[in-house]
Amino acid sequence: MQNDLSGAALSGGFTVAAHQSAHAFRAAMQAMARPGLILDITGAVPPAPLSIAAGTLILTLCDPGTPVFLAGDHNCAAVRDWVTFHTGAPLTGAAACGFAVGSWQDLLPLSAYPIGTPEYPDRSATLIVEMPKLSANGPVLRGPGIKGSASLSLPDVAAFQVNARAFPLGLDFYFTAGAQIAALPRTTQVE
Repeated sequence: MQNDLSGAALSGGFTVAAHQSAHAFRAAMQAMARPGLILDITGAVPPAPLSIAAGTLILTLCDPGTPVFLAGDHNCAAVRDWVTFHTGAPLTGAAACGFAVGSWQDLLPLSAYPIGTPEYPDRSATLIVEMPKLSANGPVLRGPGIKGSASLSLPDVAAFQVNARAFPLGLDFYFTAGAQIAALPRTTQVE
């Protein structure tokens, strides 16, 4: 069987993997620990429509044991080949994924994703929501990791309020735009 991977799938990964993945992992964890904080994250040069930030998160957080769901326009040959080549992550449907990536509309409904179980709340999905831009304006965020309150441009409010009420179950979210990320863990209250 002939390998049909294009040259584009073979390029765009980390050039200095140990260094770049360590920096990206730190940014990803800092974003999740400080909801609403917008950070730069780089290292990957993924194919469109993946942003630099989303591609860098995938390279950093996904591996052969992490099923990935590509939603909407992100489920294209270029992205499938790139994710498979660089991470070895199996591609799957929403119900079995550990990570999902796409636009907000393409990722809906949120009820399609695993939210964990009472015994294993960590067996839930993390959604990487591709946004046109990120800004520190919008709904008010409160909870662990936030001194007082923060704000973040979110694509919805009610969905995140429902998600927070399910704690300790629920979904965690990264928002990406260009080379920027922000995060919203299930512990964050959205007002």
